[in-house]
Amino acid sequence: MINSIKKIFVLSLMLSAAAVYAQVAPAAKGGTSPIWVGGEYSNFVPDYGSTNINGLGVIIDFNVLPKLGAIGEARWLRWGGDGGETQSDYLAGAKYRLFKFNRLSLNAKILLGGVWINYPDSIGTGSYFAYAPGGFVDYRLSRKILIRGDYEYQFLPSAPNIPPFPSNGLTPHGFSIGAEYNLF
Repeated sequence: MINSIKKIFVLSLMLSAAAVYAQVAPAAKGGTSPIWVGGEYSNFVPDYGSTNINGLGVIIDFNVLPKLGAIGEARWLRWGGDGGETQSDYLAGAKYRLFKFNRLSLNAKILLGGVWINYPDSIGTGSYFAYAPGGFVDYRLSRKILIRGDYEYQFLPSAPNIPPFPSNGLTPHGFSIGAEYNLF
């Protein structure tokens, strides 16, 4: 009986030593979910004024899986609008990497959230639910820094909802360029 207990003990010590070396390398290096944060400059066609509006924004990008992630954007379009028009966007949603070649990746996104509009010439203001499909290209300059080019097409189904204008919806759309930094 004691001999069999000794054999089990010695065998378990030998197997536990082998199990320690069986750990896969990527797990020892850390997770595969980096968080990227950055800023962007945007130029949008507002669909309710005659000139484009421009502004700055922030981006938070979290990779859940190698091809799937979450993204959040806040954008404040304050310059260039007719008669004091402005637009603020607060959107979040999912992204999917369609293609990757070396340092370049092509991604699709779908965002949901709110858009606040100050219409030109004191017509009024409005806050709307929005959904925004789009796409972006990332190019990694280094392990920690990337640059991004982005296109987004927003749908505001209940806009403008200001009498006497009909609420047929608005579709602002535009381009953004920016840079991001990898926090983790």
